[in-house]
Amino acid sequence: MPPGDERAPVKLSLPLQYQQELFQDLRDEDQLVIIARGLGLLRIVTNLLHSYDAAGNNLVLLIGADDRENGWIGESLAEHAVVSNAPKARGLSVVNTDMMSVGTREKMYAQGGIFSITSRILIVDFLSGLLDPVVVTGCVVLHADRVIATSVEAFILRIYRQKNKAGFLKAFSDNPEPFATGFSPLATMLRNLFLRKPGLYPRFHVSVAKSLEGRRKAEVIELEIPMTDSMRAIQQAVMECVEVSVAELRKGNSGTIDMEEWNLDSALHKNFDTIIRRQLDPVWHRTSFRTKQIVWDLSLLRNILHAVLTYDAVEFNRYLDTVRAASQPPPGSTRLSQSPWLFLDAAHTLFDTARRRVYTGKLTNQNASGNATNAGPDALSPVLEELPKWAMLAEVLEEIERDVYFNPQPQDDSSGAILIMCSDSSTCRQVREYLQTMHVKLEDQKNGEDTPEEGPSAAYMMRRKLRNYVNWKRDFGRVSASLFAENQKAINTDSRGGQAARGKAPPNKRRRVRGGASAGSGMSRTVSGNIQQNFDKDAHIQSLLAELQPTEAETQQKGEVAADPLEDMDGHYEMYEMKDLLVVHPYDGDMDEHVLDEVKPRYVIMYEPDAAFIRRIEVYRSSHTDRNVRVYFMYYGGSVEEQRYLSAVRREKDAFTKLIRERGNMAVVLDNGTSALDPEEAFLRTVNTRIAGGGRLAATAAPPRVVVDVREFRSSLPSLLHGRNMVVVPCMLTVGDYVLTPNICIERKSIRDLISSFNNGRLYNQAETMLQHYKSPMLLIEFDQNKSFTLEPFADLSNSVGAAAMAAPDLQAKIVMLTLAFPRLRIIWSSSPYQTAEIFEELKKQQEEPDPVKAVQIGLEDGEDPASKTYSQIPQDMLRVVPGLSGNEKALQRITLHVESVLELANMEEEEICELSGREIGRQIHRFFNRDVYAD
Repeated sequence: MPPGDERAPVKLSLPLQYQQELFQDLRDEDQLVIIARGLGLLRIVTNLLHSYDAAGNNLVLLIGADDRENGWIGESLAEHAVVSNAPKARGLSVVNTDMMSVGTREKMYAQGGIFSITSRILIVDFLSGLLDPVVVTGCVVLHADRVIATSVEAFILRIYRQKNKAGFLKAFSDNPEPFATGFSPLATMLRNLFLRKPGLYPRFHVSVAKSLEGRRKAEVIELEIPMTDSMRAIQQAVMECVEVSVAELRKGNSGTIDMEEWNLDSALHKNFDTIIRRQLDPVWHRTSFRTKQIVWDLSLLRNILHAVLTYDAVEFNRYLDTVRAASQPPPGSTRLSQSPWLFLDAAHTLFDTARRRVYTGKLTNQNASGNATNAGPDALSPVLEELPKWAMLAEVLEEIERDVYFNPQPQDDSSGAILIMCSDSSTCRQVREYLQTMHVKLEDQKNGEDTPEEGPSAAYMMRRKLRNYVNWKRDFGRVSASLFAENQKAINTDSRGGQAARGKAPPNKRRRVRGGASAGSGMSRTVSGNIQQNFDKDAHIQSLLAELQPTEAETQQKGEVAADPLEDMDGHYEMYEMKDLLVVHPYDGDMDEHVLDEVKPRYVIMYEPDAAFIRRIEVYRSSHTDRNVRVYFMYYGGSVEEQRYLSAVRREKDAFTKLIRERGNMAVVLDNGTSALDPEEAFLRTVNTRIAGGGRLAATAAPPRVVVDVREFRSSLPSLLHGRNMVVVPCMLTVGDYVLTPNICIERKSIRDLISSFNNGRLYNQAETMLQHYKSPMLLIEFDQNKSFTLEPFADLSNSVGAAAMAAPDLQAKIVMLTLAFPRLRIIWSSSPYQTAEIFEELKKQQEEPDPVKAVQIGLEDGEDPASKTYSQIPQDMLRVVPGLSGNEKALQRITLHVESVLELANMEEEEICELSGREIGRQIHRFFNRDVYAD
């Protein structure tokens, strides 16, 4: 064990039996811990880190933590240090790209402590010798399910285990599903993590069940809420569309890929479209347009299924209007370019039912008068169906108020607050708005009396949403009319042999950019039909808006509901008692434990089901026996919401069952790092057995060396090069990404990076600098593993990356232009990082090794620091489109050397910019940042 690994007695905050047992197992030996969601993973990790932090002379690395987890662990370690009175504890130090130089990191490592380090920085520090793995006490890995063989985390652990056999290694995950897919996934993951023992802790684990069920349980009231007939009809229609789409997908791809799990049940899973896309990726360039369209449609239909249960009726109808408008083909195209599900009867039921939840009637010529009273029996009239959960929520709150009235002093340590948990922030806003307006009464406009509505109601909120919707739809009708006129004019011009205006997007692209809905929900499905009825619609919209204008009573109540709190500063800063608080909060993973500990609620309303939060409630109640909790569990009966919840629970249980079975049948995991440490094996691996020119057998005592730019450690290629027994030397390179020999320099580009580099002109400058300093410059175009090895699929990027995308023919043409401009530039095509590593190995045979010092100095001026060349790529890309800097890399380089940020450049005087870039370029830059757009 490395020096400094002391076991100091510490005070732990692990009140439950399974937590204490797991902690002791982790202190005794290394293992991979896979625990069910909601059982307090971060609490166990924090206590483990504190046990090493209290010793004071340990160096522990935390790998894989995100910003929120760093905040949680940092606060918890600070609290533990105060409670346990550990003077040697130093807390958590976060090392990322936003802070500290190399010298600062070196001093921090020498002092020891707990460090949460980003993977890219840690691997560079390991390889450069800034941090010696031998002095590391141990590593703690979070999100172990993400550690695959080619990941940077696996690279870090490989180097750590090769040089440090005594340090501890603990890995954690609360996502068991990835460990149960594939062939012997648990054994494979253990090899990637260099661990031997897995620890499995599902909810049905004996110790877990005993800890959570042995004490008093939380009082749970299950509320099964029936959906309205309209919601049930919409759900059934969407399910029918999904079923037909899956059947079409199976029929069009039979015999090419595995489709055993392609069914209606799996289609409801949130990752279904991702799973299908992953299977189709290797043959994506040969996949028909219809199949691609169905894959996109499944994702859209799944979103609609979620929206019908969470959006209110008005917002859901607006969403469907947007979907239908985006799906409309441009004028003159055939219906084959539309999504197949739009032509089903179920699609008509979907759109028609969604509209009738908001209003009834249809637009006719009688509406043109603008008088709502003379509009006729078919006139448009509001319906405004409310979500059933709203009434149930109001009923639950009323029950809680009665309970508080009869029991004003709770006999426990809870605060008496009410906590409402929702799935996301948008649902939280909807619930807050309903709670603020549910007691606002409407005034009957005919007789001036209050409506005889009793109890809470969403009528006020829904009327306000309908007013906004009608205004939105009227504006879209005008935009749709102008767009149709422009598109029709362009089509007529093309048909007469004329040319359409250059630089304009195709008609369908313009419609997508605008967004919004078709001009009339209940009218003809064609754009031209909407335009013909535009006059009638505008007239009736005016009458409907007049009818929906807020009355005096509503205006007065709105002022009371939405009053500006700053007008009454004393009331705004008044301290409220916890028992008066009603907190609406979205589910946020492990952060929910903080919410429960801080709010200490007496009542918890789960507005939407979440299996992990139920377990957090169980852990919270079992950990605090002096606090009573009553939980209201709400869900729509017979809905997709209920099915998804049950399916998630079942998938997690099945995953743990498979893991338990594999662990029982698993052979002893061999330490694959042993052979790499054998001197004889290491020497034999460096022997080059190829006979060069019939000459002698070449044997090198030193392994081959590759100089790699530090920014390349985001990719998996450096890890694969190290796995092929090459010495990876990280440096701050100005020219190229990889230096294989003194003469060979390689610039690596993924396809997306290649497209971006062509668009901003960066690739031409990079090729030019490589040709200036190296005899054999090369461009490596690297494709992703298990994806099609062709440029054709990247024509689809036009829908996803905006201006950074181009069609495949354009990309090929630009590659040809690049080779014509630089005849000495060689292009390497690689189907995957694995093949790239093999290519590099072949290129290095019988070649001299590169000098890292010379590689760093190439491209630098005399006395220039290579670290000064390190800049964020996003601000540089922004500056490349500024007039004067576009295509001028030298001016861009001078500005980035002397200016700290884009904001500083925008606020500089013209003379200051001219001193850096020259008179003409400086004038263009200053004019760009100081132009008055409103005057133009």
